[in-house]
Amino acid sequence: MLDKQDLLNKGFQYFSERDYDKAEFFFRKALEMDECFEAAYSALSETLNRMERLDEAIRFVQKWIEYNCDNPNAHYTLSRLYVQKGMFTEAEQEMALSKRLSERSKMMNDPNK
Repeated sequence: MLDKQDLLNKGFQYFSERDYDKAEFFFRKALEMDECFEAAYSALSETLNRMERLDEAIRFVQKWIEYNCDNPNAHYTLSRLYVQKGMFTEAEQEMALSKRLSERSKMMNDPNK
């Protein structure tokens, strides 16, 4: 039986081969095993984006943010998707939040504090 990391890796394999349907399948399976698996949200949202399913990609990133609202990468990803949808105000808000979270993370991890 594959664990969530194995499923993610299998999805990445198919993603790299541009077999997005199979990649999507494995990323979704990884999320079924762990609904908080952030790497799977990231991978699935990019897969859906490549498949031109932006609305669905946005919904998955929003769900990712529900599980970890402090992840700057999630907000950056949402900003990028909003730009593609022409939702520029929302994109700017998400990008600003991503930058704030990233700066806060850097400050918290600075060993010279």
